[in-house]
Amino acid sequence: MSTEIKAPVFPESVAEGTVATWHKQPGEACSRDELIVDIETDKVVLEVVAPADGVIEEIVKGEGDTCESGEVIGRFKEGAAGESKPAESKPEAKAEAPKEEAAASSGDAILSPAARKLAEENNVDPAAVKGTGKDGRVTKEDVQNHVDSNKSSGAAAAKPAAAPALDVAQGERAEKRVPMTRLRASIAKRLVDAQQTAAMLTTFNEVNMAPIMELRKQYQESFVKRHGIKLGFMSFFTKAATEALKRFPAVNASIDGNDMVYHGYQDVGVAVSTDRGLVVPVLRDTDAMGLADIEKKIVEYGTKAKDGKLGIEEMTGGTFTITNGGIFGSLISTPILNPPQTAILGMHKIQERPMAVNGKVEILPMMYLALSYDHRMIDGKEAVQFLVAIKEMLEDPARILLDV
Repeated sequence: MSTEIKAPVFPESVAEGTVATWHKQPGEACSRDELIVDIETDKVVLEVVAPADGVIEEIVKGEGDTCESGEVIGRFKEGAAGESKPAESKPEAKAEAPKEEAAASSGDAILSPAARKLAEENNVDPAAVKGTGKDGRVTKEDVQNHVDSNKSSGAAAAKPAAAPALDVAQGERAEKRVPMTRLRASIAKRLVDAQQTAAMLTTFNEVNMAPIMELRKQYQESFVKRHGIKLGFMSFFTKAATEALKRFPAVNASIDGNDMVYHGYQDVGVAVSTDRGLVVPVLRDTDAMGLADIEKKIVEYGTKAKDGKLGIEEMTGGTFTITNGGIFGSLISTPILNPPQTAILGMHKIQERPMAVNGKVEILPMMYLALSYDHRMIDGKEAVQFLVAIKEMLEDPARILLDV
């Protein structure tokens, strides 16, 4: 029995998507609930699984094609065995071989389209990858395992693209043009919109991280035994920001047309960098969360973001955002607002600097803090006081507990 493979029903905020990767090709056997295709939207990657045991009968929308919510992207034959179409699958693989021979010097590996795309992105020589698919076909998983094994062993991945670069005539400069992904295009549009529509301003301060570092050192072992997770800096910043948001409601608000919307709750977004782009999953009701709850949720979101498993509902509805450029070595920066929010807190690298303390010079681990805010909603006085409140709570963590 033949059934239609349809794109998932997109949320209201998503108009269309792009077929990112077909994990199965026509004639290949599929198990029930096995992943067969990824659909990339401007926010998340949605997965489509096989409805039953059978084979892919036809691909209607190829990789890179645009699809709408619920649109037919392929056809699935239920109950059919993978060997039911050997005559179709083999010639198709052979027809693709000359393309691979032109692209790679080996030309012996038979790659699926998804595997070829991943190999090109990671500069992997297909001949160096052992294929485990049908007829020795190199699958996407084979390429990914090859990349991961090279990273774990410390060996550099093979880069066949580097060889032709040596043969380029002197004075000739090679270029590579690739289309922008939907997520990257969406991020670009939002960032430009934020700068064009908001009266954005940034205020700076610095915080002595020694008290929190000593607290972490003192209780880290007990914290891990109790909660099964390490105590990081982000949980302290999240709690400090939550308390400051309660004291300065305008920073926790948003602008909707000519209306100012004040939120009676604190949903803090945490910016996470992935290979696909920057995503901001949201911690809900941080006022009711403990440090361990925050750390566990951040680790969970980080893992999902890396695997492209974050849901749209997990990235919408935040009232304030924290971004940490310090993990990449940034000393100071001016973060861009995450609309419709009116403020964003930027963390940075912890660096030892000489500081004057009670008339004496001491070397202290200092961090610059940056608060970008929408001046239409927040006055400079409120923004500065908000940042000072966070600084005071971080330099004396007992303030968070005592609410002083």
